[in-house]
Amino acid sequence: MSTAEPFDFPVLTADLALRGTAVLEQGLVPDALLLIGGEDILWAGPASGAPPHQARELLSHDGLILPGLVDLHCHGGGGASFPDAAGTEDMRTAIAEHRRHGTTSLVASLVTADAATLRSRVEDLAQLAADGEIAAIHLEGPFISVERRGAQNPEHITGGDADLVRELAQLAGGALATMTVAPEADNAGAVIEALAEVGALPSLGHTDGSSTQMTRAVELSLTELRREHGRSALPTATHLFNGMRPIHHRDPGPALAALDAAARGDLVVEVIADGVHLDARTVAHVFALAAEHNVVLVTDAMAAAGMPDGQYRLGALDVTVEAGVAMLTGGTAIAGGTAHLLDVVRFAVEEAGVDLVRAVRAASSVPAAVLGMQDRIGALAAGRRADVLLVDTRLSAVRVLRAGTVLRD
Repeated sequence: MSTAEPFDFPVLTADLALRGTAVLEQGLVPDALLLIGGEDILWAGPASGAPPHQARELLSHDGLILPGLVDLHCHGGGGASFPDAAGTEDMRTAIAEHRRHGTTSLVASLVTADAATLRSRVEDLAQLAADGEIAAIHLEGPFISVERRGAQNPEHITGGDADLVRELAQLAGGALATMTVAPEADNAGAVIEALAEVGALPSLGHTDGSSTQMTRAVELSLTELRREHGRSALPTATHLFNGMRPIHHRDPGPALAALDAAARGDLVVEVIADGVHLDARTVAHVFALAAEHNVVLVTDAMAAAGMPDGQYRLGALDVTVEAGVAMLTGGTAIAGGTAHLLDVVRFAVEEAGVDLVRAVRAASSVPAAVLGMQDRIGALAAGRRADVLLVDTRLSAVRVLRAGTVLRD
């Protein structure tokens, strides 16, 4: 009788083995292990089930290990603004500001402007997208409501122009992800059809429309997106409640219709949970009513994110920031956010009482799915890019890795 040869298990070689409590795809894992090699995650799961491995560096973390965050709606930070940037270097300043605080994937948002300005900014952002610096582009206007424009220049708000959508999408080189359109805008239907055609998502918002108009726009968007098989089958709503006709018992407006659609799983709603744009209880209600994968936390951040109070610009308009709140100078409209996405997650958890795992997913895996990039970013799982955020017990950033490279330590 011969003696059997011992099993020869391959040993996984990693650059970094990271151990601690982590938010993984299966939920909160108290003793998790991540094995990172180069730009990618090689393995992630409970440490007790890890394969044979060796690592050049072993790091145990006492706080929480989170996936790098994904912001679908960001206008700037660090003193720089995508709508106002003189070129890509200014834009990189804003990107770096958010990366240092855990946002490893960012969608750069523009605001309403004339067509020539939009073309120029989109060309710059397309280069950054091609270089892997941003995840995609969001156009917030110009096909929006004058009455619910918020901090946008009314001079350049227009009816829908499907040809302009196609032109900007071509300049974006496939990087156009979302575009805000008011359901009641002239030719809104043609804009929605054009967005689906070019692989972008309608984002319904900045609207003074009715509940019926919002519902019809959601239905049209669903039909067109499913026909075109784009990056996602679902449209989004631009910062739910903000820039929308208020709810009234005899005039429910668009917000409740959007929330109904999110509850059905037909719409993904953006929520700016920064303590300024929405009350904590409003945030809690949205998470309680919407389907689990249909809420996205966003910042709507502008140039003042990470910066002191003072004077700033958003597009063509002056903005005054006092006590961290950005308002149109001499006006009453909120002019974007000043928080980082990790601050928004913290507010959702600590002030609104949102479950930690769901709040983290609303800022990582759910927006990644909106972008059609869920196989690459938004989760701590084998094969994903090694975007990792280490935080302390108060959800403050301690270390940030993007594609395996340490950005903050």
